[in-house]
Amino acid sequence: MAEATFVLKEPKSKEPTLIYLFYNFNKQRLKYSTGEKILPKFWNERNQRARETNAFPSYASLNNTLDNLARNVKEAHRDLINANKQPTPYKLKDALDKSQFKEDYGQKISFLKFAQELTKESNRKANTVKQWNQTLNKLKEFRQDTKTEIDFDTIDMDFYNKFIHYLNKKGYTKILNKEGQEKTITRLEYSKNTIGGFIKNIKIFMNEAVDRNLTKNYEYKNRRFKVMEEQVDKIYLSQKELLKIYDLKLVTTYQRLEKVRDIFIVACYTGLRFSDLIQVKPENIINNGTQIKIKTEKTGELVIIPLHKYVKEIIKKYNGSLPPAISNQPMNRYLKEIADLAEINEPVKIGITRGGKSTNDVFKKSDLVTTHTARRSFATNAYLMDVPTISIMKITGHKTEKSFMKYIRISQEENANKLLSHPFFSN
Repeated sequence: MAEATFVLKEPKSKEPTLIYLFYNFNKQRLKYSTGEKILPKFWNERNQRARETNAFPSYASLNNTLDNLARNVKEAHRDLINANKQPTPYKLKDALDKSQFKEDYGQKISFLKFAQELTKESNRKANTVKQWNQTLNKLKEFRQDTKTEIDFDTIDMDFYNKFIHYLNKKGYTKILNKEGQEKTITRLEYSKNTIGGFIKNIKIFMNEAVDRNLTKNYEYKNRRFKVMEEQVDKIYLSQKELLKIYDLKLVTTYQRLEKVRDIFIVACYTGLRFSDLIQVKPENIINNGTQIKIKTEKTGELVIIPLHKYVKEIIKKYNGSLPPAISNQPMNRYLKEIADLAEINEPVKIGITRGGKSTNDVFKKSDLVTTHTARRSFATNAYLMDVPTISIMKITGHKTEKSFMKYIRISQEENANKLLSHPFFSN
């Protein structure tokens, strides 16, 4: 029969550190947080118990707890075998929880159940809740496909590495459709930023669980349990390209695109998100139609933006208002069509890490235009026109210049041309 072993989480710590129980059986391993802590100097590594010393008077009580845990896990393992049930780490953990929490056990919530309830009760923005749900679904797929049990105590580096490995490879997942019938879907490799988003949300769930005293597991704060990210090439539209879009004649054949084009141009010259643009009313247009004053939805900050001549002309066209916006998905589809009509079709190479491998794909530029291209175009064009960085950041809402510089997109040639006018190069 396998034996339980006890190991300190941080054996060289100068502070009390957590004691883990490990139980290896049938090529499987249970890692269980005892919830007990001890200063490493009072730990007997050979005996895997607290030292019997007057300097640590509670040694007998702690050792008794560890003895009980060792006995309970062996009994749970034996009981499962005698009942012709396949022992698993999760089943053994469940048995230890019952022995530890007893009457409180029935009220103990699992990690996935907690994350699900947290998502339901959240008053976060719709997009955040959507991302949380996507993370939950991915965790459930991972559990089903790999037979890996997921709970508060299993969110550690082993889980982290297995989860990322799972997301970095193609595979197949069986799900139930609305009629309850089993359906097989193809699971593709995810990009580094998408994986980073999943990890970020898991850390959010765990932070909340720690705050509510549902777990004492801090493995997710390990520096190696990191949110991976990479700077993916994103396009912006130059002033010349924006003029081509602005000058498009859409009144007859392509009239359905006209309002989309107009609101996009406003976004490109104000830097406002579309969620803010749809909130702009005539009373937000101040100082004789020269500025927009609005409190942004995402940050809650008040911004005042001077209006470009194109924006003024569009406001005049709509009798002192902005053109109405449509929902994001059809708008992105229309924007690609508009960019294609404006002959913004140069090939663009986009580098991205997917499935753990770097790839470079070539796209037609018009196919890459989305609503968010507007804010990036505003920031980049203003930067190229030597508008002070701090002034642009006041509008875009970036808190640091470092984050702002990641946001703008200029080529090496554009950077060189910009530097030509600098006194260092012009003298």
